[in-house]
Amino acid sequence: MRYGSRSVLELRAAVYTAALFLGAAQPLGSASSGVIPLPAEVKPGDGSFNVGSGTVIRVPPQDRGAGDAARYLAELWARTNSLTVPVRDAAGKGTPRADAIEFRRGRRFESEAYAIEVAPHRITVTAGTAAGLFYGAVSLWQLLPPGSATGGIPVQTIRDAPAYPWRGLMLDSARHFQSPAFIRSMIDWMAWHKLNVLQWHLTDDQGWRLEIQRYPRLTSVGAWRIEPSGARYGGFYTQEEVRDIVRFAAARHVKIIPEIDMPGHATAAIAAYPALGTAIPGSAAPTAADAPALRVSANWGVLTHLFNLEPQTFEFLDGVLAEVMHLFPSREIHIGGDEVVKDEWNSSPEVQARALKLRIRDPAELQAYFTQRIGGYLAAHGRRIVGWDEILRPGLRRDAIVMSWHGVSGAHSAALAGNDAVLAPDPGLYFDHRQSTLPTEPPGRLTVLSLEDVYRFEPHDALLGAARQRHVLGIQANLWSEHIQTEARMQWMAVPRAAALAEVGWSPAVRRNWPDFLERLVPMIARYRAFGLNYADSVFAPAAQISRGPGGISVTLSNQAQRDAAAPGEIRYTLDGTETSAQSPRYAAPLTLPLGTEIRAAAYAGSEQASRTWVKRLDARAGLRRDSHDLEPCSNAIGLLLLPGGGESQTEAGAPAATLAVDLMNPCWIDRGVDLSNGPRIVAAVAALPFNYEIGAEAAKIRVGGTRTPEGELEIHADGCDTPAIAVLPLAPAINARGAATLSAQQLPRVPGKHDLCLRFARPRLDPMWALDWVEIGE
Repeated sequence: MRYGSRSVLELRAAVYTAALFLGAAQPLGSASSGVIPLPAEVKPGDGSFNVGSGTVIRVPPQDRGAGDAARYLAELWARTNSLTVPVRDAAGKGTPRADAIEFRRGRRFESEAYAIEVAPHRITVTAGTAAGLFYGAVSLWQLLPPGSATGGIPVQTIRDAPAYPWRGLMLDSARHFQSPAFIRSMIDWMAWHKLNVLQWHLTDDQGWRLEIQRYPRLTSVGAWRIEPSGARYGGFYTQEEVRDIVRFAAARHVKIIPEIDMPGHATAAIAAYPALGTAIPGSAAPTAADAPALRVSANWGVLTHLFNLEPQTFEFLDGVLAEVMHLFPSREIHIGGDEVVKDEWNSSPEVQARALKLRIRDPAELQAYFTQRIGGYLAAHGRRIVGWDEILRPGLRRDAIVMSWHGVSGAHSAALAGNDAVLAPDPGLYFDHRQSTLPTEPPGRLTVLSLEDVYRFEPHDALLGAARQRHVLGIQANLWSEHIQTEARMQWMAVPRAAALAEVGWSPAVRRNWPDFLERLVPMIARYRAFGLNYADSVFAPAAQISRGPGGISVTLSNQAQRDAAAPGEIRYTLDGTETSAQSPRYAAPLTLPLGTEIRAAAYAGSEQASRTWVKRLDARAGLRRDSHDLEPCSNAIGLLLLPGGGESQTEAGAPAATLAVDLMNPCWIDRGVDLSNGPRIVAAVAALPFNYEIGAEAAKIRVGGTRTPEGELEIHADGCDTPAIAVLPLAPAINARGAATLSAQQLPRVPGKHDLCLRFARPRLDPMWALDWVEIGE
């Protein structure tokens, strides 16, 4: 059914009203312990249904949707609980009755809604659709605590339906390629959280990932690039692989919406077929195999290469979209439309001649024409376009969906214009941002987008009336992969923030409660472990501040969860090298410890360990060395976490600290309160990083020059970055290193008292860029 239909929206309002009435009377998460997203309505009862070896699941004969949901439930319990539950056709008259779980169809259920009735000897899952039965099965799976083959599910009644019909994730497979097996795994854990839309970003400047049989050079050329290291990188999905993934997703009620980016982010396609580009004169057919005028890009940022507006180019795009529609049954097709730098169009005689023929004088209207042309083609084939909020221009088709990424204003404007919209704002739902300031965070954007930040995102637009609010279909988080090179890191960036996203998109706002969500997240983490997911524990993981004092080494521990006194996640620790447990001492105040102590710490929720264990031996460097995560960045214009050596051979997330926190525009850090009274010794480790970033005119603002040596220096300034340098560490020892290298130590001058030190680089050229790994100041 079409997103935004009246019946679904009326159901959403009814569920929300019921939740308002029932919410105050119900302990949040009590009977539904462990279920994410939290159901709209839960009525607890007395007693429990005992799941064990005698339990069976019964489904109506010939009901494929019920059978599929039941078998999925059995598979999930087998994996997380080592529990074998047979699935059988519903018993006829005279058949002996046993403790059973029954799936059945019911009336007066809309779309994805379902109900679960738990009685002492029977559980009934009822829904009007296969999707509703599936989501009922997922909730029932989560009602049984993980890890045990037997257990009790409390008697209760659940009535549930989503707050929003669009609850999505965007996966960028263009910048870095993920295997079909990974994508199937991702679809699985999306389904566990009732996320129902996967936007698949398949084309960009850095790679074309979808086989198009009519245009084979899109993958023979466009799917491959040469990295700054000289390595060839790439890959693509065959049409058979795509069909298999689409079938797999449909069985889990996840709709895949392909994104074919246009008219910008088109470098890979133009590299394959140069006549598509605006900078190529002439009118050669786009199928010509002439040598490319440019290569598939290995740079990040906003490139300026656009498709031209010639009839042959639209014929090419029509041909591509014809095959896309054949592979993807979704009514929606995403056409990108973002970050269209029009320099090439403005300087192209062919484009200007075309604009004159079309009577278009405003360069911005050229993109509107492009969008209308593609939208018309898709509409003629029963599809509707989705595009980033730049497509919202006069003349946009009323059936187009606007994806708001410049904050939430795009969705507001689209709704006022009568267009459907999806909220996918940067930074609020951009999952390429790091989740904490811990050094274990993998590469990504420097600004922190914590689990709590995602959970507290509010989709409801109070400035829209009810009629316009219906146009806001839901929410989507985006996993841009410029800096997420591996599948394990992709899981880390997505999970468990996807769980928070799911609850925001599914559960009524009045039911959402942060401490309660964390309580339910702890058993969900156990399920992630059972499936081998590389989940992020950033919300629970201990963060340590280590400093030296007269009595020894001071260690202060904290975590994000404990900012709320009602939340789980108290930190427990040991000092004798033994593993932590729920019985270990509870951290309550800073610890003063002698050199040589090995401290271990982890967060707990009751008896369950909620974080991985942090281990630190307090050696002679403890309290002296500070890495780029500990230091304060001078700015955060384009702040990133990057790996030295390009990251190709580095360890995965969770390994010892490897990422470097750096602002591309200003590689500069502040170390506050450094005592210079005794003229301490300074030593630092730095890394040269390739400057493969397309940032336009902004590049001219980066400080270059003023060096004293051919390779440049790390400058140390006191009490301001523009004061004369008090020390200069030449970069020559690190120039040819793969990864971080240590510079020659120097003695800082004696200056009474404590001072804020500014550490910044003087470099002779833009490339390479330099980043600080760590600095050690002491005796």
